[in-house]
Amino acid sequence: MSRPRIVIVGAGFAGYRTARTLSRLTRHQADITLLNPTDYFLYLPLLPQVAAGVLEPRRVTVSLSGSLPRVRLVLGEAEDIDLDAHTVRYTGPEGGGGTLSFDRLVLAAGSVNKLLPIPGVAEHAHGFRGLPEALYLRDHVTRQVELAAAAEDRRECAARCTFVVVGAGYTGTEVAAHGQMYTDAQVRRHPMRTGMRPRWMLLDVAPRVLPEMDERLSRTAERVLRQRGVDVRMGLSVKEATHDGVLLTDGTSVDTRTLVWCVGVRPDPLVESLGLPMERGRLLVDPHLQVPGRPELFACGDVAAVPDLDRPGQYTPMTAQHAWRHGKVCARNVAASLGIGERRVYRHRDLGFVVDLGGAKAAANPLGVPLSGPAAGAVTRGYHLAAMPGNRVRVAADWLLDAVLPRQAVQLGLVRSWSVPLESASPEVARVPGRTEARSAEPGGADGRADTAAWNQAGGEAAGNQPGGEARAKRPDGKAGGSRSPGGPPKKGRPPGTAGASGEPGRPRPAGAPPGPVRSADMPPDPGPEPPADQPPAGPDIAPGPVRRTDGRAVEGDS
Repeated sequence: MSRPRIVIVGAGFAGYRTARTLSRLTRHQADITLLNPTDYFLYLPLLPQVAAGVLEPRRVTVSLSGSLPRVRLVLGEAEDIDLDAHTVRYTGPEGGGGTLSFDRLVLAAGSVNKLLPIPGVAEHAHGFRGLPEALYLRDHVTRQVELAAAAEDRRECAARCTFVVVGAGYTGTEVAAHGQMYTDAQVRRHPMRTGMRPRWMLLDVAPRVLPEMDERLSRTAERVLRQRGVDVRMGLSVKEATHDGVLLTDGTSVDTRTLVWCVGVRPDPLVESLGLPMERGRLLVDPHLQVPGRPELFACGDVAAVPDLDRPGQYTPMTAQHAWRHGKVCARNVAASLGIGERRVYRHRDLGFVVDLGGAKAAANPLGVPLSGPAAGAVTRGYHLAAMPGNRVRVAADWLLDAVLPRQAVQLGLVRSWSVPLESASPEVARVPGRTEARSAEPGGADGRADTAAWNQAGGEAAGNQPGGEARAKRPDGKAGGSRSPGGPPKKGRPPGTAGASGEPGRPRPAGAPPGPVRSADMPPDPGPEPPADQPPAGPDIAPGPVRRTDGRAVEGDS
């Protein structure tokens, strides 16, 4: 008798924990396959420290093959799921495809950047969901400060030294806090000829920083940011983005070459086309993390709407803490469905939150006890060391070295701006020349940390994401399943047969050209002529030459 086949889609917080726990529970009684675009798990909460040069990139990654015994790793992205045939079709990192058969399927695909219908944002902003984006931001910020130091024009210097972060949630707050420290250190060693200081702006339509946290912790974080020199502006967002700057909703114009988009995330669009009940873009599951009516299908992490048993009628939020614990319960219930152990319901109360503000500063409320200053900093770093599934010694060593040695402010030139577009539905991997994306991250989403007010004013949430709504489409052959591949009529305003920035099907692009007309704010308005077929376009991000896949961010963190 053959062993049951378990396929796990995604190796974020939920998927990684599911695979690790199942490997321990089944012990050769099942064949476990993990499908993920990269070969590592990313500890997403420490990503701002990578962008600020505190940690080396590999410190926040954990090898999947090295840490998951008895689990088969398949590199690729799920493109189509046929629930009736029990198959998952995927595309590999080099463009090839394959099919995985399953007896049990766990969807833990995580989340993608959430876009709002704001002119210019998709073209000129960059997200912060993956390692490629963090590496790009580090190079870009370093370059802007170096160019500003050499600039003789005061206005150009001011624009290059202004960094705008949209979204004052966990990610945006930490990016602004660490970024201000990083650029200040650069300027102290090499002062500007104009005498200017780098300026970081933090914008959000929310009334306060970190609206998800206790108000006292929010005040602590805002006080630290303002003392450090961050320009915190609440109740504001971006109305329009251009190559030369941004226009705010209050009519203010800000000259800048940097726009970092941290307004939240939305569930991976893979689950939207399964033809199953949805809740604000997430797949509805029962307290056992099983999809009703589909005994072979489980979901956890950001793609799953898990009932909160402590708050009837509500669902657990999209956080890494919940995703990590989803994975453990999901693994136990998958094993129980195979006759190994007993089923459990998911019930978890928040243990508190931590926000690293750089240096010895942090805001934390472990077990509901609000802390600030060095005590919060010690708790925050201790929590991260305890929560990381690997690399603890290396991370602690980097923290120690950062405390006694100056940071190295150099451009590595590994990631170009066009390879990490904001609209990417796979922020964990950088785009490569000659390969288009099969899908795009559409505007909309469900994360409460997003720029909700601006989105609602622009016309509400995307179709198919309404509470209790159904997915927007089923497979064209009538079978149950879902697909990442775009379909249907072409978008309005674009002739049929042309290729759009989101990777829609149409006229093929020349070989070697990057998919989509996405440019960064630091690139010139006119990209110039098409590059030769064997040469990707050159820009100010890196010297010309062939570009290979950077395999940046690891898994999407289910947060």
